[in-house]
Amino acid sequence: MRAAIFDIDGTLLDSVDLHARAWVEAFAHFGVTTDPAEVRRQIGKGGDELMPVFLSQERIRREGEAIEAYRSDLFKRRYLPDVRPFPGVRPLFERIHEAGLTIALASSGKRTEVDRYTEILGIGDLVDVATSADDADRSKPHPDIFQAALRKLDGVAPDAAHVVGDTPYDAEAAAKAGLPTIGLLCGGFPEADLTAAGCVAIYRDPQDLLAGFASSPLAGT
Repeated sequence: MRAAIFDIDGTLLDSVDLHARAWVEAFAHFGVTTDPAEVRRQIGKGGDELMPVFLSQERIRREGEAIEAYRSDLFKRRYLPDVRPFPGVRPLFERIHEAGLTIALASSGKRTEVDRYTEILGIGDLVDVATSADDADRSKPHPDIFQAALRKLDGVAPDAAHVVGDTPYDAEAAAKAGLPTIGLLCGGFPEADLTAAGCVAIYRDPQDLLAGFASSPLAGT
């Protein structure tokens, strides 16, 4: 193993419910009624992949940018102050560095959001590479963001890295980039869904992955 590539929302940060609420409220502001549970199941995708689940292509062409801008501003104002790290994130990153691995972040969020999340997590000094929606034409479950991370990792082959994520969209995107995925349950997806999407190992949260690090895929065993 040479690198670990981490998703952020639902993997490192307890933010999935907050993102779902922001989307529900944003859709409602534009006159679109959505099922909060269904919106939550789509978190992990970027807006380009989430909006077509609830809106026609014509509506997206007409109002998609405005809806996304409204949602982004709403999230920052109302919900970002409540975002918290899951337990064990920094100790896990320290353990990964001790093992000699490079750490990358790969999020469907915008670069400004990734920068702010890194501050909240207190891991800026431990992150070697970060990619975001700004580095990709398409968000998860397309592989673009993970492919961008591999390019920034400068020669790390897909079979020498693992993705760590909390959604089937992470696993699907990673597989398309040739990367195996370790699944975390803390984002709310059932273990069966992560297994069906191809996760090679599953842990409860970052703390659990840290506790089992020596026997995890990240340890190369």
